[in-house]
Amino acid sequence: MRGGGVRCAHSASHVLSRLLVALFILFTPLSAFAVNPDEVLADPVLEVRARTLSAELRCMVCQNQSIDDSNAELAKDLRLLVRERIKDGDSDEEVLNYIVSRYGEFVLLKPRFSMKTVLLWGAPALLVLAGGLSLLVFARKRAGKPTGSKLTAEEQARLNELLKK
Repeated sequence: MRGGGVRCAHSASHVLSRLLVALFILFTPLSAFAVNPDEVLADPVLEVRARTLSAELRCMVCQNQSIDDSNAELAKDLRLLVRERIKDGDSDEEVLNYIVSRYGEFVLLKPRFSMKTVLLWGAPALLVLAGGLSLLVFARKRAGKPTGSKLTAEEQARLNELLKK
């Protein structure tokens, strides 16, 4: 009977750990995988197009994720809409235009270049240019300033005396 209690405790913890792993696997939500198998198109070429377009569209719930990566219900609806439009024969541009007409330009992860977005696209270049010009002006002003007045004879003598020590 020696050691019997240890085996029992060991096997109970082993069974409990296996039970916990099984429960974890059982209750892991299948929605954790963004694109569900029921969303996948039968034609692999069309599916690649759908995935490419889905990667370009912003999830309006998550906002910093594409609808391809998001688990939100709206993202799922948009993925299905993209696939439906592709199956109906729409080009990639037509699919994007349709979704933009319903949700606005914000739905695009990469905004289009237009009069509305000129500042968005031009601001980084303008900021770099402004910074470069500021640096140039600062450097020229600094180069034009005299470095200081010459030392008087008395100051020079004192400096020489200090340097000899």
